Amino acid sequence: MAQALGYVTKTEAGGFEGTLAMMSQKRGIRIIPNEAKETDAQPDFRVYTNDRVEIGGGWNRTGKNSDNPYVSLTFAAPEFGPSKIYANLGRAAGQGNESVMAILWNPQH
Repeated sequence: MAQALGYVTKTEAGGFEGTLAMMSQKRGIRIIPNEAKETDAQPDFRVYTNDRVEIGGGWNRTGKNSDNPYVSLTFAAPEFGPSKIYANLGRAAGQGNESVMAILWNPQH
């Protein structure tokens, strides 16, 4: 089952701002469009903490079954341990505001 690692709100600039909360880590984050993207391997978004530390990237994707667009996120930082954390931005359950998104982590079993 997917778990929410935090919530973000879409900004007028096309990015997102909110909070990432994992174990003892709780940080304000900004997910900013990558204006310098030159190849498909580079992320569409860069993820920064509020104190300007880059902790990940995001790629625009389309759901295979739903055809709905979403953002696939990858987080990597020493505070998270040796493994990358993969998550997706999805609609926050019970949220009437369409600009509020949940950072959803679905661990592999």
